[in-house]
Amino acid sequence: MADDASAPQQAGSGRLLWHCRRGLLELDLILQRFVDTRLEKLGDIQRAELFELLQYDDITLLAIVSGREECEETRLKGVVDLLRAS
Repeated sequence: MADDASAPQQAGSGRLLWHCRRGLLELDLILQRFVDTRLEKLGDIQRAELFELLQYDDITLLAIVSGREECEETRLKGVVDLLRAS
């Protein structure tokens, strides 16, 4: 995972969009809907949290976003909740 100092720099819109492209269609659709409706409204901290969440592998991330699993990092709960609501 990225350290706190570099996370905001890594969480620019282009980089986030790139990391939102996934190999699982279900996950790709969820992330695309999220990007279309919420990405531009995220603050720097939320973008950094999203970037960190996107470091999970596709299977784990889909399980987290779909609610089958909880994210190990409780501080990412806010961005997980936003993804689940998308």
